[in-house]
Amino acid sequence: MMAPDSARESVLAPVAARYAWWLGLSAERAAERDVPPEQVWAMPVVLRMEKTHPPARTPLLEAAAGAALSVCLDDEARPGGAWYEPLHTWTSGHIRKVARRARGAHWEAVQHLPGVTVDVDGAQARALVPCRVGDLPREVARLQISGSDLPADDPGPAPDGLPVLLLNPEVPMSAGKAAAQVGHATMLLAALLDASALAEWAAHGYRCAVRVADSGFWDEGVAAVADPRRAWTEHGLVAVRDAGFTEVEPGTVTVLARWS
Repeated sequence: MMAPDSARESVLAPVAARYAWWLGLSAERAAERDVPPEQVWAMPVVLRMEKTHPPARTPLLEAAAGAALSVCLDDEARPGGAWYEPLHTWTSGHIRKVARRARGAHWEAVQHLPGVTVDVDGAQARALVPCRVGDLPREVARLQISGSDLPADDPGPAPDGLPVLLLNPEVPMSAGKAAAQVGHATMLLAALLDASALAEWAAHGYRCAVRVADSGFWDEGVAAVADPRRAWTEHGLVAVRDAGFTEVEPGTVTVLARWS
């Protein structure tokens, strides 16, 4: 039996509908504030952090950003695919991610779960198909959330031709928190791109550049996204505003994402 039209939309369609109000799309969102924590849907993002050879912070965040989007745009995420229903259920609510760290055998164990692993300059992250927090696979539930921080690095200027994800220079975030935020950013960019631009990005494996914003640009960017339609249509700029469940205050702009 064919699913109704609303069930056959892209898994990123609800993301576009809620952010890009000017498109006039349906933007219903399930209320989650009163939902028991174990019933909340979330995407697990597993960061590989070996004890003896930890990754650099920037490539790990870039890997996490690419992995989260790759799950949403995988062939299995299309209508009729095995991942479609859980992804669409998740994007129709609050876009929560749970970042955890893994090494050794624990990292190898999560490779067998449905998802996508991305490697950037030797740093690896795997984003998994979303599920209810209470239904996290054992391989994920046993992983730690705490301790997912890494020292700041100096990656240099962002390469030309890649979307740039600029982190808030005024709000400290653990690597796990930042990984979730840049994953939100790539999803939001992809949700607003046309088919041609999205195909171009796909050809580059959804690579992006993560950088900490210059304070001057950050202030200008935050002022610009006060008018999100103009910021996107004129500057290719979108903002990730955090719901405030962990680490930062509700409504904090954590990332400004700029399409190249």
